[in-house]
Amino acid sequence: MAGLRLAEGCHGIPPSGLRPNQGAFHIAFPPTTAVKPAPENPDNLRGIALMAVGFFLFAAVDAEAKFLTDSLHPVQIAWSRQLGLLIGVLILLSVRGISVLRTTHPWLQIGRGALAAGSATLFIVAVTYVPIADAVAVTFAAPFLVTIMGALLLGERVGVRRWTAISIGFIGMLIVIRPGLGVFHPAMFLVLVAAAFFALRQILSRKLSGSDRTATTVAYTALSASVILSLPLPFVWQTPVWGLETGILVSMALIAALAEILVIKSLELAQAASAL
Repeated sequence: MAGLRLAEGCHGIPPSGLRPNQGAFHIAFPPTTAVKPAPENPDNLRGIALMAVGFFLFAAVDAEAKFLTDSLHPVQIAWSRQLGLLIGVLILLSVRGISVLRTTHPWLQIGRGALAAGSATLFIVAVTYVPIADAVAVTFAAPFLVTIMGALLLGERVGVRRWTAISIGFIGMLIVIRPGLGVFHPAMFLVLVAAAFFALRQILSRKLSGSDRTATTVAYTALSASVILSLPLPFVWQTPVWGLETGILVSMALIAALAEILVIKSLELAQAASAL
């Protein structure tokens, strides 16, 4: 039976192929060439999907917060929003230790937590006085601000189509608040500031994604925001009514925690302007 004998290194035969043996055919392998790895481009589509789910969950949280403003102080509601994330982080720290908190940008991480506390509190104060639909519409200023900040601070490229889409959304926001037509409520300024805080928070998320893990950013956000909101909490605390109020508070905490994680992860995958 015809066979093939590997000839590399044997009897002086060069390792470029196989020598025919008893009628066997000769196989020559071409030299292999190095394949260049594909460039690391941000997974914008996946990031946009995660951001969309995160924003949907935040909308649900905002609706629950609006309901609670009839009986609870905004600071207490904002603190409760962070509670689910805080509990998850404490469990994570007990399992993995303080290595989770290892970061090269501690002040940026703490600043992100402060922005999270500020944006949530200001938005909840605002929806105490204005309809939530109007307040949410005004938050459409956030993508516009993120695009500007991403271009200026992160050097992200923004095309004409993206600028056009964001500008249309910004014009829609102006139509909703109708400045100068006698229907503008001063609380809308709080929503605009909250949107600016939110935008800067996402820029920090994008900046930190290059050096810190998702777990690290989530941990610092939960710890920093909770500490900040806990300072005035004793002065405004009101024990919630068992039943509907406590159920909404628990639901809000869990949904807000998941939404925060999704938003942070989305900005690790996609450019800030694309995700928003």
